[in-house]
Amino acid sequence: MPQPQECQTLAEVRSEIDRLDRSLIATISRCQQYVHAAARFKRDAAHVHAHERQRRMIAARRDWADAAGVDPDFVERLFTAVVDHFIQAELAVFAEKNQPEPGGKSISPTSAAGASGRQEEDGS
Repeated sequence: MPQPQECQTLAEVRSEIDRLDRSLIATISRCQQYVHAAARFKRDAAHVHAHERQRRMIAARRDWADAAGVDPDFVERLFTAVVDHFIQAELAVFAEKNQPEPGGKSISPTSAAGASGRQEEDGS
């Protein structure tokens, strides 16, 4: 992988951008898998939203962006869109796991969270 300043043609630059985009999509896919896994530990929609966790996460991403020389406002908008999308996906998984079982029994959110029914304090 050449450094950007080492690229000899526009085609080479575009090829590297495409490669990075594929890598970003693969990372988003992996993140999505963790979001679906997190739904197992949530007991209600408030824990899915985890507003305090979101606030801290966005603040950290802004700091990381600034340290990397990337516009923090852009990174905040980007991660806000990602988080909003993942929350909707997690709510769908959460709702599905709490559907009544055949025969009318509901799946208990606390039993789905584990034997103790405990969850991290910040909802993440």
